[in-house]
Amino acid sequence: MILAVVGGKGGVGTSTVALELGLRLDAVVVDADLSMADLPTARGPDLHDVLAGRASPVEAVREGGAVSILPCGRTLAGARACDVGRLGEALGAVARQYGDVVVDCAAGMRADVGVPLAVADACVVVTAPARPAFADAIRVRELARSFDAGLAAIAYNRADGVPDAVERTLGAPGVAIPKDETVRRARRSGYPAGALFPDAPASAGFEALADAVRACGL
Repeated sequence: MILAVVGGKGGVGTSTVALELGLRLDAVVVDADLSMADLPTARGPDLHDVLAGRASPVEAVREGGAVSILPCGRTLAGARACDVGRLGEALGAVARQYGDVVVDCAAGMRADVGVPLAVADACVVVTAPARPAFADAIRVRELARSFDAGLAAIAYNRADGVPDAVERTLGAPGVAIPKDETVRRARRSGYPAGALFPDAPASAGFEALADAVRACGL
């Protein structure tokens, strides 16, 4: 399974949701935000190297932590050297080796969002209780439709509930992820909240989101 995690607007928590889903789905998380990477990294080859033809996708995966991650580089030169056309092939190679892949996609409507959606089995749209965030979520939902990427669930981040209008407009069940200080503390340490604070309110929300993805039969 390849699951794309998308959000039309930056800052809604797409990277956090991808990391938390990776933990619960026992999946490799690929940081595919080629110019604004936000997931933990370490020494060794990264996605910039893979897309520039300098490393294989599988050798770039970091194992051994709470979540296995294929990190992305953080340099402008690395981003410019990337051939985005290789991204789909790289995601497929990781999926063949590891089984399940969660892709943290870039915000907006760029090509590095479209490629993961084109190869994904489904997607999760991340949004938040603010009008601009929801407007951008609608746009990225339409992009997913154009690539026949089914919507598994909506992650309604930093909220206590999901308005009916959100589910009705986007066309999928929504799961509220409450605002929770443990999420920020865990990310600052480079871990998903579920690994450090499994009983926290946000962790329960992320588990419910993972259950919604599983319910799709992926």
